Amino acid sequence: MIKPKIFKCISCSDAPDLNRVLWGGKRHGILERLNAGEVVVGDGGYVMQLERRGYVKAGHWTPEAAVEHPEAVRQLHKEFLRAGADVIQTFTFYCSDDKLELSGNVTTITGAQINDAACNLAGEVANEGGALVAGGVSQTPCYLKTNSETEVKAIFKKQMDYFLQKDIDFFIVEFFEHVEEAVWAVEVLKSSRKPVAATLCIAPQGDMNGVPPGECAVRLVKAGADIVGINCHLDPLTGVRTVKMMKEGLEKAGLRAHLMVQPLGFHTPECNIGGYVSLPEFPFALETRAMTRWDVHKYAREAYKAGIRYIGGCCGFEPYHIRAIAEELSAERGFLPPGSEKHGLWGAALEFHTKPWVRARARREYWENLLPASGRPKCPSMATPADGYQND
Repeated sequence: MIKPKIFKCISCSDAPDLNRVLWGGKRHGILERLNAGEVVVGDGGYVMQLERRGYVKAGHWTPEAAVEHPEAVRQLHKEFLRAGADVIQTFTFYCSDDKLELSGNVTTITGAQINDAACNLAGEVANEGGALVAGGVSQTPCYLKTNSETEVKAIFKKQMDYFLQKDIDFFIVEFFEHVEEAVWAVEVLKSSRKPVAATLCIAPQGDMNGVPPGECAVRLVKAGADIVGINCHLDPLTGVRTVKMMKEGLEKAGLRAHLMVQPLGFHTPECNIGGYVSLPEFPFALETRAMTRWDVHKYAREAYKAGIRYIGGCCGFEPYHIRAIAEELSAERGFLPPGSEKHGLWGAALEFHTKPWVRARARREYWENLLPASGRPKCPSMATPADGYQND
């Protein structure tokens, strides 16, 4: 495992130098980094974060902001990069033409325009810090409407061609509820000869057709996926649990792949197959379920212990959550992210507070053992998902 000889905060402007330290003078790709045993920190959620900032319309969740408000997308990319992200994903969630047409929210902007703008933004910011650019494709309305492999693959092929014009570093197949459709996406994208990561938004009980996580992983790897895992829908520790099941499935089948997890940034103890969209708080009242940075420290450590080396976040993961991943695994990575320049590890900067009871919180033990109150005495600790699914 190659490690730098330094342990300090690295500014984004110094990142190319850091890249040389880490990789011996050559900018290695995602598989080279993972093959070397490095921890790769992913970025966080874009759709929900930009909705809260006024740039995405809830319900549609389409990414036209890449064209309409590029400065907003660029700023969020920059914040994730400063927080420690090694990968910047293109803001192309739900960017297939059939989804854009179905939403009715985008009438004057094409999928091609969004892909072009999103790739330019991601590439511009990634180059500021030596990060990789991942082109993301997600599930399509066409799959549920027609279940036509030919039609669905044609959609993925069209998206792939856009990305290849921009020479992205690798692909991420993300937010797929049905492994069959994800397999089709992997088969198409693998023809590009670029690395392909595939993440499903599934529960420990499997995909929406009941295919177990282990079997899902086997199908994805046989289709050509280099990295497999989960994203979105459920909380981090449930995500780690699900990826462990995928790992077990691969081992039983005699297959190998790198593991990846980019879960939801909210607590969802009562959720199951339907995920957080089944909660009564979705999508406008999820704030009380938000993960703290200390929750994310625990998640990052559990993911690492499980053998997962690509660790990031999805909806609900803000830049400070990504910084928490980078800080928790700073010893393994050999450096702290630029954002740590303004953050005392485990509350260390509180030592300078004027109140003694606040100064007493400047220690790891306090934050690791804290049980946060909600401040809502009449609210329940959990809710009943609308779809009726309960966790085991």
